[in-house]
Amino acid sequence: MNEISRGHGGPSSAEVDDASAPDARDAPPLTVPSAESPASAESRVSAQSLPSAPSPRPPLDPAAAAPDTYVLAPYAATDAQSRGRRHPEPPPAFRTEFQRDRDRIIHANAFRRLVYKTQVFVNHEGDLYRTRVTHSIEVAQIARSAAVALRLNESLTEAISLAHDLGHTPFGHAGQDALNECMKPYGGFEHNLQSLRVVDELEERYAEFPGLNLTFECREGILKHCSVRNARNLGELGERFLLRRQPGLEAQIANLADEIAYNNHDVDDGIRAGMIEVGELLDVRLFRRQYDTVVSKYPGLGERRLVHEVIRRMINFILTDLILTTQSNIDAAQPRSIEDVRLQPKPLAALSVAGREEHTELMTFLRDRLYRHYKVVRMTSKARRVLRELFDAFFNDVNLLPTEYRTLAQAAEKARGVDGRARAVADYIAGMTDRFAIGEHARLLDPTERS
Repeated sequence: MNEISRGHGGPSSAEVDDASAPDARDAPPLTVPSAESPASAESRVSAQSLPSAPSPRPPLDPAAAAPDTYVLAPYAATDAQSRGRRHPEPPPAFRTEFQRDRDRIIHANAFRRLVYKTQVFVNHEGDLYRTRVTHSIEVAQIARSAAVALRLNESLTEAISLAHDLGHTPFGHAGQDALNECMKPYGGFEHNLQSLRVVDELEERYAEFPGLNLTFECREGILKHCSVRNARNLGELGERFLLRRQPGLEAQIANLADEIAYNNHDVDDGIRAGMIEVGELLDVRLFRRQYDTVVSKYPGLGERRLVHEVIRRMINFILTDLILTTQSNIDAAQPRSIEDVRLQPKPLAALSVAGREEHTELMTFLRDRLYRHYKVVRMTSKARRVLRELFDAFFNDVNLLPTEYRTLAQAAEKARGVDGRARAVADYIAGMTDRFAIGEHARLLDPTERS
């Protein structure tokens, strides 16, 4: 039996923000009774708040555990069952292995750079829009709420959530698409694979090994997607893509928390930017249901507080759906270990059919009304041009690279030919922040800028 004390795991979701603490009153159509008090929105799902649902957290033995301690499920990841690290290390003295992973990610240069990388809006467009780092923190908060409710390993879930975008390019998905186009003749560019490359090779912090030397379970969660071609080169980590197996539940939860976070915070940022209006969102069921509840309960509420109240309830609604549906899938599959989870024909973590339908409806709305807004399209067009021109300039003449990266590019070309040179250039560009990429582009191509 594994007990986890949350004393070393960072603040609970209620301490960070109450938006995703699930509450039965906001649950999707799943025959869940209403909570008696609005205050229950500030608490996690429990057997007390959802009496008719399968209890994701069995009652603790009061003599065996403190109030903020919970017993891990048998299918949760644990230190004892971990497949270990690429380079063996002595175990940590006062942390779990997965807490060590999380701490290494937080201290990584790549994590700090996320503060100046685009989510939807480029860094210079406003101080309050989400960036990659704030997005990653919100993903971690949502994922941790689900992990604790399902008795999974909270620290591993948090580590995966914080690391999932470490390999993302500047300028969001526009930058990723542009770099992939440039890299097509040389093996392509996948940001999930680049995140793995960052933690395995590119971070330079430790004397005894390259990268961060994270556990297999954390690396497994970071690599959400991978082409079969690339999977063949990843050994044990790539096997699941070749054998069509699943990652652990912590990884599955982090993946869905990513969707929940960006779907909902992009609504907030889109409204703040004036690119979408509250009135337009009333045709989206997930938004309309919570909007009607808030307006009825708090008439006359100002728009900023109204929007936040609606969005926090939307997160709560879909997260509750995720927890209850996942618990139902677990009950049906009866996994006894993390290996049983991996052998399932499809992921156990999932939204209900109704929840997925409403979640997808919101995604479609954002694609049509926000991501294709002419102002966003203009910026992404400029971003693609910047990255293409940076790649062409550096690839055609590696002497334009800073000394350190020029040396790496020359060594890579000597070892792997032109593909190696291209990969080194892609590593340099993918690591840039938005503002550094804009500045580097000007220094390379604008004669009035200093080099």
